[in-house]
Amino acid sequence: MKRQNHSMITEFILIGFSNLGDLQILLFFIFLIVYLSTLMANATIMTVILLDRTLHTAMYFFLFVLSCSETCYTLVIVPKMLSNLLATVPSISFLGCAAQLYFFVGLACTNCFLIAVMGYDRYVAICNPLNYTLIVSRATCVQLVLASSLCGFLISVVVNLLVFSVPFCASNRIDHFFCDIFPVLKLGCTDTNLKEMAIFFLSILVLLVPFVLIFVSYVFIVSTILRISSVEGQRKAFATCASHLTVVVIHYGCASFIYLRPTSLYSSDKDLLVAVTYTVITPLLNPVVYTLRNKEVKTALRKVLSRYSFPKAV
Repeated sequence: MKRQNHSMITEFILIGFSNLGDLQILLFFIFLIVYLSTLMANATIMTVILLDRTLHTAMYFFLFVLSCSETCYTLVIVPKMLSNLLATVPSISFLGCAAQLYFFVGLACTNCFLIAVMGYDRYVAICNPLNYTLIVSRATCVQLVLASSLCGFLISVVVNLLVFSVPFCASNRIDHFFCDIFPVLKLGCTDTNLKEMAIFFLSILVLLVPFVLIFVSYVFIVSTILRISSVEGQRKAFATCASHLTVVVIHYGCASFIYLRPTSLYSSDKDLLVAVTYTVITPLLNPVVYTLRNKEVKTALRKVLSRYSFPKAV
């Protein structure tokens, strides 16, 4: 009988927004505007970095890759979420759910590692500027990005195997707006405590370890900056780190709230709000923060706009 029940689940119903009624239409337009703004903002950042040679440095190479990864990250979640907001039955196929979870976790882990790599880049730039180009060479940058992606998607393979090796026989209704780890795992009809513990330790590896490394890096960075004699030099050094620190707080803060706590504390309403923040809002905040708080990016953006703007009518 159990085998029959297991084989019957060919799709999941995503009920995260189902109780909102007519508000789903309003949410659709709000999320659509945010999504299009995210695509435009990240495309702008990537285009400016490509076209302006002054931004062809390690720091902006990592920012380019992060923007690209964030764009792919939103593509995994938001289009399906938008279509489900208008659907009578907000569903996703079993294979679609597995694919969504795989790419969501893979890209999310990659972003965590990339942000840590960007912290390392700032550490070398400020604490060891004379050897910066030797330590953070082009080859090193590519290797760090490939290592971040490889580790991220290897962890995603492990998570997918842990989640989808569970027999689903209780229900096919996911209390979320996309296939996230714990909402899917809750549908299992066997004891999932060991799997939850394994995922918790993976979350520590992905979130806590990079965050601690970033924190240690910034202890050395602040110590070095405070030894700079000129106030202008200190201000400039702090300014180069402000954007990265803002992204660190937003990114690791939201993810830690969801994944670094016992599943017994899971609250669907609060977690939905946080999930909307890190899947819809955060990918827009990253390029906005780096544009508004970064003088070099703003200058490059003005140069690119003036270079490629339409000629004035005579």
